[in-house]
Amino acid sequence: MPAARKRELTVPDLVLLSLLAEQPMHGYQANLELERRQVQDWAGISRPQVYYSLEKLERLKLIHETHEAKEPALGPDRRIFSTTAKGREALASALEREDWTIQRDRPPFLTWMALSWQARPGVFQRQLQRREKFLQTELAREVDTLRAVEKEVGHRFHEAAWMISLMIEQFRAELRWLRKVAGEFDRRAPAVHPAHIGKDVR
Repeated sequence: MPAARKRELTVPDLVLLSLLAEQPMHGYQANLELERRQVQDWAGISRPQVYYSLEKLERLKLIHETHEAKEPALGPDRRIFSTTAKGREALASALEREDWTIQRDRPPFLTWMALSWQARPGVFQRQLQRREKFLQTELAREVDTLRAVEKEVGHRFHEAAWMISLMIEQFRAELRWLRKVAGEFDRRAPAVHPAHIGKDVR
């Protein structure tokens, strides 16, 4: 792997830099805190990635070891890290990149929708029902999470509350759209003026 790629900061790297800037901790603590904050919902960081990022960030001098802590209940000695001034600068610079604001998601459900005309009879409606049930479950979970976050931070003007409220609005919007599609299903029809490339294909 080229040296430049090894130095490139990934999303797990940036999340760890931000977390360790709040307070020093070791990898086990970091994983627990990321799970508590349900980071997998918006960053998708695995346990192995946390440890890999810690090694990488230390090598790049973006974090440094603060002290050794002995915690027999958790296993061997654990190295506690905090973000360095260089690390905070790298994080701030990364947050100025344009690519955070100009990318579109590619949800698997949209891919399924594009291909769904080839599904067997009845599958389309069943899949819509599955999606609706999933969204209702996730919506209820996020509403509960928002209440817990607002209770923890003491107000609703916080980035975590804003993030969760966005997910709630997205779930609600998709649920309305699903119901609209379900109501229009009987009118489903092929394109009136399909644009074919290579009409003579056999």
